[in-house]
Amino acid sequence: MIYLKTPEEIEKIKEAALLLSRTFGKIAECVAPGVSTRQIDNVAHDYIQSNGAIPSCLGYNGFPGVCCMEVNEVVVHGFPSGYLLREGDIIGVDCVLELDGWNADMCYTFAVGDVSDEVMSLCRTTKESLMAGIAACRAGHRLGDISNAVQTYCEKRGYSVVREMCGHGIGKKMHEEPEVPNYGRRGTGPVVRNGMVIAIEPMINMGSRNVVIERDGWTCRTRDRRPSAHYEHTVAIVDGETRVLTTFDYIEEALGDRFI
Repeated sequence: MIYLKTPEEIEKIKEAALLLSRTFGKIAECVAPGVSTRQIDNVAHDYIQSNGAIPSCLGYNGFPGVCCMEVNEVVVHGFPSGYLLREGDIIGVDCVLELDGWNADMCYTFAVGDVSDEVMSLCRTTKESLMAGIAACRAGHRLGDISNAVQTYCEKRGYSVVREMCGHGIGKKMHEEPEVPNYGRRGTGPVVRNGMVIAIEPMINMGSRNVVIERDGWTCRTRDRRPSAHYEHTVAIVDGETRVLTTFDYIEEALGDRFI
């Protein structure tokens, strides 16, 4: 069942989304060669807790981190660890927090130092496909319109779309109905309606779309070990209009001309 939120509830989610966006500004300040993914996770944990919020992922079905760490070929759900970021890596950081009982979700893939043009193109295309999906998210449209917009944008540019993982509704729970795939046919799926709050999150591969789950039961990586990129916003429909509740502005402020 899709839980439609009131305007007042959406304002609560927006407050959580703003705090999450500011958290990503802090994360952006510390992503650099020689920094471990656990250090980044600790920065996020400290900032979230010091602002009266709860890190939703920590302990979720046993997940050991505040953020999912997606280095290079890791698509989603990588653990924070002692891995030290290297020049030329990319790292997707996916984080959910709960503030006053309401959740917000966001992901951004960072370039670590100088990254190859080929990988930067993957990142830019994935981020642009997120915006294409958001542009297709309008009251009266269908979720398949969002899915198709992401898929078409990426596949026309030679990239593949992960099909095992998808976006989702969000609110009182981190994962709610409906699922929001990154592939599909226009005119299919549930109708986009006022009060709907969803996380749109393209996960796009440079090579094959095929993925594997590591033995830890969580870490999802590309089967061919080629890079994958991941960007995400929490979006709401209010009065027929699409509102993007999270923002990359704080990341851009922190990174300056290094912003993707």
